[in-house]
Amino acid sequence: MNLHEELRWRGLIQDESPDLAERLASGPITVYCGYDPTAPSLHAGNLQQIVVFRHFQRHGHQVIALAGGGTGLIGDPSGKSAERPLVDPETVRAWSENVRGQIDRILEPGATFVNNLDWLAPLTMVEFLRDVGKHFPMGYMLAKESVKTRVHGEGMSYTEFSYMMLQSYDFLRL
Repeated sequence: MNLHEELRWRGLIQDESPDLAERLASGPITVYCGYDPTAPSLHAGNLQQIVVFRHFQRHGHQVIALAGGGTGLIGDPSGKSAERPLVDPETVRAWSENVRGQIDRILEPGATFVNNLDWLAPLTMVEFLRDVGKHFPMGYMLAKESVKTRVHGEGMSYTEFSYMMLQSYDFLRL
């Protein structure tokens, strides 16, 4: 059974690009998953992504585990009815290291670990708005379910509103 068939058989594919099966069969690809350090340890909800990573590794693909040291300072607004309390940078750094150690023990050798704080921290606000923000139409961002729910409820700070741009910048960097 090839990787695409296995992931589909296990119910691990929800949405996919039309050429995913072909790309997986044509040779190694690189995949990544981000883990925001919102607690001192990974939780049960992270297990599925790590298991999928192991399947990719077993089939010869490269995996990148991204510690969200930068995005963890902001907080993912998805699924939240109110803004998360901000966590101090030293705590986020320590939790990022914990997450890295836990993932390192689970994944096979050869996995790559990165921390998005490494490329987000040096960006100035002006650079971010000019080089990243200009590519995000407000209508597109406001149409996101995670934004609509919050805007019409408790509200959403610009900090949380910008989270999707930070995630997108991760994708661009990787």
